[in-house]
Amino acid sequence: MKKIILCCSLITILISCKSDSKQSAVAEPYALNQTIYYGGDILTMAGDKPTYVEAVVQREGSIIFAGTKTDAMQRFEGKAKEYNLKGKTMLPGLIDAHAHFGNFSSQAIGAQILPPPDAGAKNIDAVISILKEWNTPENRALTGWIFGAGFDDSVMEDKRFPTKHDLDKVTTEFPIMIIHISGHFAVVNSKGLELLNITADTKNPEGGLIRRENGNEPNGVLEELAAIPYYAKALTPKTVEAAETFFNAGQDMALSFGYTTAQEGRAMLENHAFLAAKAEENKLKLDVVSYVDYMFVDTLMYTKWNSKKYDKKYRIGGMKLTLDGSPQGRTAWRTKPYLLPPDGAKEGYLGYPAIPQDSVLENLYRKGFANDWQIQTHANGDAAMDQMIRAMRKVTSEFEKKDRRNVLIHGQYVREDQLDAYKELDIIASLFPLHTFYWGDWHKEIIGDELGNKISPTRTALNKGLRLTIHTDAPVALPNLMRMVGITVERKSRSGKVIGESEKLTPYEALKGITEWSAYQHFEENTKGTIEEGKLADLVILDKNPLKVDEADIKNIVVLETIKEGISVYKK
Repeated sequence: MKKIILCCSLITILISCKSDSKQSAVAEPYALNQTIYYGGDILTMAGDKPTYVEAVVQREGSIIFAGTKTDAMQRFEGKAKEYNLKGKTMLPGLIDAHAHFGNFSSQAIGAQILPPPDAGAKNIDAVISILKEWNTPENRALTGWIFGAGFDDSVMEDKRFPTKHDLDKVTTEFPIMIIHISGHFAVVNSKGLELLNITADTKNPEGGLIRRENGNEPNGVLEELAAIPYYAKALTPKTVEAAETFFNAGQDMALSFGYTTAQEGRAMLENHAFLAAKAEENKLKLDVVSYVDYMFVDTLMYTKWNSKKYDKKYRIGGMKLTLDGSPQGRTAWRTKPYLLPPDGAKEGYLGYPAIPQDSVLENLYRKGFANDWQIQTHANGDAAMDQMIRAMRKVTSEFEKKDRRNVLIHGQYVREDQLDAYKELDIIASLFPLHTFYWGDWHKEIIGDELGNKISPTRTALNKGLRLTIHTDAPVALPNLMRMVGITVERKSRSGKVIGESEKLTPYEALKGITEWSAYQHFEENTKGTIEEGKLADLVILDKNPLKVDEADIKNIVVLETIKEGISVYKK
């Protein structure tokens, strides 16, 4: 009898265990954050030609399946949350190859002085009006300044920079700083000049220029290194609450355009400290990789943040060098004179270097190579790129060959022989085809029709076998990555002219430039850039498929949702 009772008890326990085991098998995946996506175009971005899968499954932030819906349902139905795309398009999360994430906040929250179609600053009177409207006690309390970014003399009706006299019409009581769309110039009012202690006796810094009037009196326009070091004065939040407002506005803007990885392309002490603090607070919803300005490498490159791995979604990726200025602002350093010199410049004006001495640049490259730092070099004019190539060739010859992935940033006026040199030096070309829309017409005015058609030569670079990425340089332009893809494909200017027909990319190639190719540039091709098993579940959902709409419609595609490591971080 005892044996019978014991057997019955064991059977009961086994049945109970089996039942519990079955319940656990169903319940556990939901506890694990597991999702199956299906029901739309899922473009993997893997391979040289477009490939699609019917379903993707993510678990705990990683992709664990990419294949047919039938197989997905057989393996995961009832074990994962189901997400029906309802005909929308899914891509890997978007990665801008060069931008200034730390400054997204000022674009999102400051006075909207971009020209049409991004905002309404079509002339100087409109800039004044927008600044007057923005001039409220609440807005001034953010930093103590009236500020905005994006005015563009090349397309404004006045065809000139505002001066302190224009900004004084807004106010002479409070300081104003507005930043040019290129990011290389600022204009301040009289109060701003006073607070920055810029007077007739202030000398021009090396690599910068204070524009003058009536002899030596500053007119409010500051160029390059006479401007950039002062940006923090006007753009640094004054309180903890203001800093939080700034940060949230910038991050939300990035997420709304599908970013899952953002770049801070010229980290100074202040914006690195801000981003590192936000990382420590677990406030970052996307990955941010910074490239430290060469002036601060001794301070920042030896910290824990310099790593190939993210720490709470932040890391330092390498060093940034800037060799010249802005082509549309005519401070890019050229070998041939600008056809239309800027105000106050003489005939034969070539722009100017930011680091005049090759020996200084060589030593900076040497330091980067010796420490195995990835180096990003901003160069727009062909004279600046000649300098980059000279120095890079010399330093490369002194070190063993490694997978360094050094990058040319912008390269607007790059020559074909320089592209050959970059191929020889194994340098990634991160080009800036947004210029074809925003400033294509202007380039033709200032450098001529033939050279104007050769800006951002993306097709030539690919044909020569260079690794290529494309970027927004936001906040130079809005961080609208789908607009960038569309412009890269169309290459049409504001006036509707095609700027370099032979330099167009296909829609798939343009998408590669902000997914797989950009992941490679950041040493992240094993975890990002494509929808494949084993990679992070960084995903973006679009309202239309860029490969299935007319080319003219690509730039109008809207991001509906951004997913970072399986978690929805933005929904339209």
